[in-house]
Amino acid sequence: MPRRLSKRLLPQLTLKPLIEPSMVLSLKRSRTPSPAPPLIPLASPHKSKKLKLHNSYVVDSPFPNFAHPTSKEAYDVHHILTKAHPGQRAVRRPASLASNSAQTCGEVPNVVESLIGVILSQNTSARNSSSAKTSLDTAFGHNDFAAIATAPRADVVEAIKHGGLANKKAATIQNLLASIKEKHGDYSLQHLAETDADKHLADDAVMEELISYDGVGPKTASCVLLFCLGRDSFAVDTHVFRLSKVLGWVPEKADRVLAQAHLDLKIPAELKYGLHVLMVQHGRTCAGCKKTGSNASCVLRTYVKERMDA
Repeated sequence: MPRRLSKRLLPQLTLKPLIEPSMVLSLKRSRTPSPAPPLIPLASPHKSKKLKLHNSYVVDSPFPNFAHPTSKEAYDVHHILTKAHPGQRAVRRPASLASNSAQTCGEVPNVVESLIGVILSQNTSARNSSSAKTSLDTAFGHNDFAAIATAPRADVVEAIKHGGLANKKAATIQNLLASIKEKHGDYSLQHLAETDADKHLADDAVMEELISYDGVGPKTASCVLLFCLGRDSFAVDTHVFRLSKVLGWVPEKADRVLAQAHLDLKIPAELKYGLHVLMVQHGRTCAGCKKTGSNASCVLRTYVKERMDA
């Protein structure tokens, strides 16, 4: 049998390492890091959905069997609201440099300023959005889009805090400006305003570019078409959507995006500006159509009742 080693001898035995520490260090030094894989931007699913919806309803309504509104119905409502709101300007005027783009729903000649103004006007009052736009201009300079785009997010939030949802709107505006610069090399979309025959873009092409930017939906794009570019587009905001339901102009199942696609095809082009402005004014001021069951009078509810009783 083999002899057992004495415990006193064990500490004297050492095992030689298979790899010297210097070899490990040299191996580590000789390795070069693998290059990081290139970042490939992914297409926004929301952007794809917007473009698909737009392209689906350029010619055909999402509700092809829904007949309302007829041209006569649109003219009737335009006439009724013109009488109900005689002080409301319902005739298109050229976009003005002096306008506050948030207060006027983007009625300025600069397309990017118009977009920013409409974004600021979302989910707030005209007074608050106008204050936010004025503050933004004071903080960064009027239409100094580079300064806005490259500023710390907190500074933009601070500048527009009067308009509500400042964190969300600041992110939308800065991301929009970055996307425009990346696509066109400058903070400009004035090519959409070209009037020369060889450069003029069709309404659908303008709409397609505008909604391709994250944070710009069909309503925002339609406002830019209508108020900034002087095109015939029927924007459907919360007031127009609610009144369209009261009038029976869209099916009950319609959401606001599909309602706009339907109404833009049904409303006569010459009425789109005036009818939008009048419906917004009526929706803001009429107590009789703001709440179901209200006892206050409403010229549109009266019109609907009379048509049903006829």
